[in-house]
Amino acid sequence: SPVIFGETIFVTSVSGDMKENCQIEAFNTRTGDKVWQFDTENSTPTKNSTYVSKAAPSPVCDRSGVVTLFEGGNVVALSPAGELRWQRDLVAEYGVIESRHGLSSSLEQNGKAVFVWIERSENPYVLALEKSTGKTIWKAEGLGVTSWSSPRLVPVAKSEHLVLSGIGKLVGLDPATGEQLWEFDKIAGNSTPTPIPIGSNRFLIGATVGRGESGRGKAAESNGVIAISNSAEDGYSAEYVWQAKAATSSFGSPIAHNGLAWFVNRTGVIYCLDLETGEQKYASRTPGSIWATPIVIGDSLYLFGKNGTTTVISTG
Repeated sequence: SPVIFGETIFVTSVSGDMKENCQIEAFNTRTGDKVWQFDTENSTPTKNSTYVSKAAPSPVCDRSGVVTLFEGGNVVALSPAGELRWQRDLVAEYGVIESRHGLSSSLEQNGKAVFVWIERSENPYVLALEKSTGKTIWKAEGLGVTSWSSPRLVPVAKSEHLVLSGIGKLVGLDPATGEQLWEFDKIAGNSTPTPIPIGSNRFLIGATVGRGESGRGKAAESNGVIAISNSAEDGYSAEYVWQAKAATSSFGSPIAHNGLAWFVNRTGVIYCLDLETGEQKYASRTPGSIWATPIVIGDSLYLFGKNGTTTVISTG
């Protein structure tokens, strides 16, 4: 996905029969004019096909510039003017990245670090890189499960947890050290939706039934709100606050706005639930299949379909 800071939109892409070229482009938000383009060589070219990701990881940006991750293992940091600040070749450092359908985990960041999650077939890992230099702050083990989700920082009390979601498992890491703080396994089908913070200690989680709609009720139990708690005896743990009765997700993540939560399944049915209780407010079918995460602009919810359709729903 494109990301925006100030008046600049940053977009990443790949090109070539072997995806041998990686591009980072900057556009002006007011005019649409291209401001600059940075090209770099893919460290591990792979045959370009419809079955493997193409520049799927979204970058992060702030006043110092933009940091990007490509599925070939290239991490590139540029200044706002498009000048190279630092770069890393993760394949040269940690070995080949092999994963079914490619890598799609987007970057996450805080004021000090950029978090990179490489959930590959063997020896998956998570990195915290210093934003100013690219140096490794820590390296931790990945989940060892199938995942195309992205890491997300969830506020917990006066700190944050880096939450990772892979099929059948959720894990919370200390973003300062990489230490695992908790693990949750009462979930299924959560290979793709990203955890969505909804305030202190809580996040939305989505899961899908896979192709078709069989087993929808059972799959819906994995969609809902999870809370992180802490006790002096047992440390941190995570549990459901509520679980959906019918709502499921697709490749997109659920979202929350104005006390409501929305889940969109693979066939394009959108479910609106009360964010506090999980009570279903309505379900509505859109014109076609939707795999992308919806967005809220003003008082409207925008859903983007695979066939090029856009559906707009009032959030009121």
